Amino acid sequence: MYPLIRGRRTRASQPVRDMVREHQLQPADLIAPMFVMEGRAAKQLIPSMPGYFRYSPDLLIKEARSLFEKGIRSVLLFGMVPENKKDNKGTEAVNPNGLLPQTVKKLKEAIPELYVMTDVALDPFSSYGHDGIVEGGKIVNDPTVEVLAKMSVVHAKAGADMVAPSDMMDGRILKIRQALEEAGYPDTGIMAYSAKYASVFYGPFRDALDSAPGFGDKKTYQMDPGNVREAVREAQLDEDEGADIVMVKPGLPYLDVVRAVKESVQVPVSVYNVSGEYAMVKAADKEGWLDGQAVMMESLLACKRAGADLIASYFAPEAVELMG
Repeated sequence: MYPLIRGRRTRASQPVRDMVREHQLQPADLIAPMFVMEGRAAKQLIPSMPGYFRYSPDLLIKEARSLFEKGIRSVLLFGMVPENKKDNKGTEAVNPNGLLPQTVKKLKEAIPELYVMTDVALDPFSSYGHDGIVEGGKIVNDPTVEVLAKMSVVHAKAGADMVAPSDMMDGRILKIRQALEEAGYPDTGIMAYSAKYASVFYGPFRDALDSAPGFGDKKTYQMDPGNVREAVREAQLDEDEGADIVMVKPGLPYLDVVRAVKESVQVPVSVYNVSGEYAMVKAADKEGWLDGQAVMMESLLACKRAGADLIASYFAPEAVELMG
């Protein structure tokens, strides 16, 4: 006897498949990372990230406006500073006239409705390429946190809607939240990189910002790829310390972590579909081994299915066009 229950009935046509789809992508799900550099009318291709660029502030605003008009409502800014402005104290990171805060200010003036997030970490500003201050060959936690809190206030004053600490120092969310409150910015949000793994998938990003570590690696502060319970604990701690959104990074290799974190916190969960994931798809597409657009959309949908409320992805500009 043939079955009375047939799953294929709700797979029979595109209309019914659309109606019963459990998870769907929309432009509002996407956060577009953007790289800003000094200069004017300048645009540089990032070789390891085909189709992705660093922009001078004027061209970045133009690109952000285009993204906004297509439906992307949020960008995450990263600044690339020249070598002569890097040191071991984070001096340029807390400069209110620096590249990142001034770009934020101009961006908010040009597109007030755009939700602007900013990267908070010292690696782009560090002469050592690490996310914190180095003393005796070690990345020291508490002095770094003090600088990160000051950096967050600088960004808030410039107009950032949300700061995104990506450093993985202990206790920085509470310190940043307190600093923002004391400075009169209670409405500035925090998206915490709560479970940021010591991953090899970040290589192209470090090319983009020239921020590879000058010695050793980042395993004393970024997480061991073998751990899941630790990720849940870190996310819960960040939620308790005042994070408005918690993040898991990277994306596709860590979707089990996204699901575990989603089930353990009450705040929204974001995931970072990182540069290595982007570069692999682009390389395979170029060789004709994969349909790049199809893989892109399936990958982003997988992030949603795993439990991500928001997705930071270099695919955002392309994906939003396919969403119509």
